[in-house]
Amino acid sequence: MTVLVRLLATLTLILAGSFPARAEERVTVFAAASLRGALEAVLDAHDSAISVSYGGSGTMARQVAQGAPADLVILANVTWMDWLEGQGMVLPETRRALLGNTLVVIAPASAPAAAPLDPADILTRLGGGRLAVGQTRGVPAGIYARQWMERAGLWGDLSPHLAETENVRAALALVSRGEAPLGVVYASDALADPGVRVVHEIDPGLHDPIVYPVAVVTGQERASVSAVVERLLAPEASDIFSRHGFDMPGDGS
Repeated sequence: MTVLVRLLATLTLILAGSFPARAEERVTVFAAASLRGALEAVLDAHDSAISVSYGGSGTMARQVAQGAPADLVILANVTWMDWLEGQGMVLPETRRALLGNTLVVIAPASAPAAAPLDPADILTRLGGGRLAVGQTRGVPAGIYARQWMERAGLWGDLSPHLAETENVRAALALVSRGEAPLGVVYASDALADPGVRVVHEIDPGLHDPIVYPVAVVTGQERASVSAVVERLLAPEASDIFSRHGFDMPGDGS
């Protein structure tokens, strides 16, 4: 029997070693599309295994509400996080304001250089083309863009000429590829794509503050998830986010 026990113990150790030692530590993050690139840079040195799924904040929020296997969610709009909190899908005590951002109007980098854009001349500069924006009723960047256009008195003229996309990075791509002459994106998006250039910086007083809240999904409070949150809130993470064009909460965003 002693020999059999030893054999079983050895087999158990071999089988245990055939699986990833930290498989239970894997953390799944659902994040706003505009965080692509910056978030990887922040999490790259983290010890835990992390998977990140990107999309429009509304899409991410609805997927979490429907039970998608997320541990942590980072959105580009407080309203969507408020909605998730109201659904009981995130833990209020874990919620933090992580980042801020600003809106800009972009043109293709390959387009002929022109004078800085006067918003009143956008329709003329479109030249029959469309203004690329996130969906103005569901994508945060599109919601902020609509607020700007309404408060600046531009909505009536520009709303028939919008190319609305499922997330802000899709709007960025339309401009970068030259398929739209102008677009409205975050400053961080414009910085991430050399195929575009900023032609107008939108007054932040003409839209709601752009804030990226982060929160732990209900039922997923564990040490590995808390470690990722700590990493996101660390000073070195703030430096990386700043280099990617994001503001910190309280910086006037």
